[in-house]
Amino acid sequence: MHQLIDKKNKVIIYLLLFFILSTINGKFVESQNNNTHAINQIKIEGLSNENNSKIYRELNSLLNKNILLISKEEFQSVMSKYNIIEEYNIKKIYPSTININIKPTKFVARLSNNNLLIGSNGKLIEDEEYKEILPYVFGEFNSKNFLSFKKDVTQSKFIFSKFRMLYFFPSNRWDILTNNGTLIKLPHDNISKSLNLAYKIINSNDFKNKNHIDLRVDNHLVVK
Repeated sequence: MHQLIDKKNKVIIYLLLFFILSTINGKFVESQNNNTHAINQIKIEGLSNENNSKIYRELNSLLNKNILLISKEEFQSVMSKYNIIEEYNIKKIYPSTININIKPTKFVARLSNNNLLIGSNGKLIEDEEYKEILPYVFGEFNSKNFLSFKKDVTQSKFIFSKFRMLYFFPSNRWDILTNNGTLIKLPHDNISKSLNLAYKIINSNDFKNKNHIDLRVDNHLVVK
């Protein structure tokens, strides 16, 4: 009887030991896997050294996190703070490296009342060192207004470098002063079509010495 009890006790003890050792081993393996995939390097390129360093410091909290569990949102919350960014690409290099390649936006215009530049992404960027000549923009507009206008210009024969000044009106309409001094008054709609007509008029021998093109009214052209 005592031998039977001893055998049962031994079996129970062996089972407990097996369970404890399995648990410890499982935790050890899990710990090893976490360490293996822990981020230990974040590489950023595409912007100035100063901006690359700023972004790196903000992403520094991701170091030692599991690369498999990092979400896009954790990067988005930082990258969205920088208006200079046009787009970016994030690549996970397993087991422990993050590569971020950034494409900066191109400056296409300046605000008339301060040193802010307007990027091709429609956002405002402060850069006092940028000295290239850009058209000045007058009026109160938002990013959506500007991006819509930029798209129309891109679809026309004009390019931004041919503009000296841009005027945005509360009525949601644009006027353009070209580098050669021609004022183009655009309608609310069909802007790219109107720009192409203005381009044709400017380059036509029939309208030499004309510096005022009014296209605000449909099917009504005023050139003087």
